[in-house]
Amino acid sequence: MFFLQSIAQQKKPNIVWLMAEDMSLDLECYGMPDVKTPNLNKMATQGVRFDNCFVTNPICSPSRSAMMLGVHQLLTNAQHHRSNRNIPLKKPYKPFTYWLRKVGYTTILGNHQVFTKGRKIDVNFKHKPLGAWDGDKEFGLFDKYDRFEKSDEPFFAQIQLKVTHRGDWWNAIRKKSKHPHDPNKIKLPSYFADHPKIRLDWAKYLDQIEYMDKEVGLIFDELKQKDLLKNTIVIFIGDNGRCNIRGKGYLYDEGLHIPLIVYYPNELKPGQVRKDVVSATDITATILDFAKVNIPDYFTGKSIFKKDFQREFVFGTRDLWDEIDDKSRAITSDKWKYIRNDKTEIPYDAHQAYLEFYRPAVHVMRKLHLEKKLNRDQNLFFQPQKPSEELYDLKKDPEELHNLADDPKYAVKLDELRKELIGMEENHFNTGSYEPVIPNAEKLYNWVKQTKPELYQKMLDGDEIGFQHLSSEYKKYLQVNKK
Repeated sequence: MFFLQSIAQQKKPNIVWLMAEDMSLDLECYGMPDVKTPNLNKMATQGVRFDNCFVTNPICSPSRSAMMLGVHQLLTNAQHHRSNRNIPLKKPYKPFTYWLRKVGYTTILGNHQVFTKGRKIDVNFKHKPLGAWDGDKEFGLFDKYDRFEKSDEPFFAQIQLKVTHRGDWWNAIRKKSKHPHDPNKIKLPSYFADHPKIRLDWAKYLDQIEYMDKEVGLIFDELKQKDLLKNTIVIFIGDNGRCNIRGKGYLYDEGLHIPLIVYYPNELKPGQVRKDVVSATDITATILDFAKVNIPDYFTGKSIFKKDFQREFVFGTRDLWDEIDDKSRAITSDKWKYIRNDKTEIPYDAHQAYLEFYRPAVHVMRKLHLEKKLNRDQNLFFQPQKPSEELYDLKKDPEELHNLADDPKYAVKLDELRKELIGMEENHFNTGSYEPVIPNAEKLYNWVKQTKPELYQKMLDGDEIGFQHLSSEYKKYLQVNKK
């Protein structure tokens, strides 16, 4: 392809990977109403927008593990959220930054201009942020923090845009906005109940997206000011879907489907929109291809700019997330989604402690469900069990609200996708040590419930009561009571 041939004839390009947290296709350039994202619009207009990119897990750390290695998380025993972090990777697996450094790249984590400096890593194998890597005694992933300079060329910078992640800062960011979203004027997804507190929560999310878009602009400005932009590829993605009902943590579109925009206007024909099915691990392989690194044989990702790039399905999985030890599997194409739920007894609304703090819509709709005030589509999330199989025609039913698994007309397609999924599992099988980590969210939730009944009631009414500051207060409480 012209693009890769051209790169081969010049010096190695710099690469900046912008990773927005908890981000579905909720951008203006993807047709999202009510939100303005001029910097990402410009990036898409001058670059290539991919419309069918999916992560391999809808939860941050397994998804990030797959991207850091270019390998599906099941193969590397990294599928359980924030677990196995004392266990070194099995050979031959290595972080992709190892391969970049082998060919002379300076690897940089974070950026001084973005919210909390964007240094998040969050992967499920033994590692540390900075230092060398050999996989035995040394486990460093990056060379330095926060700043890229001419002297670093060629460089790779991974920058986390954290502001869109759920956090106590959402109210403060909203207050900073010159044009905060009016909850009464926004459009909600159809499976959300139309309620003032849900509207406010959605408005806050849109405020975070617009703040994040400004951060993207700051990165581009810095590259331009330092005369680095002409030889820099910028990639924008999400690490998993939005943190709301049916989103982060679930194998629906809102959990797996992420934006992918690639900017390199001197080499890419601007304004392209590609419909290829892309796995997040393909982005990792593409980065190595940009850097003229031979993609390791163990990669499950493929370079998306190779002439022979083709992918029919992305294999998605859901496993342990905090105290909820679930197991679901899915395959997604540009037309079909098939989900198999192995633990049907665990409902979608599993009352996971961490999410109790961060999903006002769940509290509001849970109450409305008990009062029988939700419609059919809104009720789906609150059923007492998950179906064992789910099949969706994404062209006719993009919100995945009409399960076709029990429809005889789709029996042949169901069997075809069932077999395809089994084949995926066989090709991604791994057994290894399992060191699950259950965080303190459950204990914190029970403490709030027992000691702060008024605050707990506010949570049940659909108000975010502040996870971070309550966590700090709880730690102080434990320290005092130990004495």
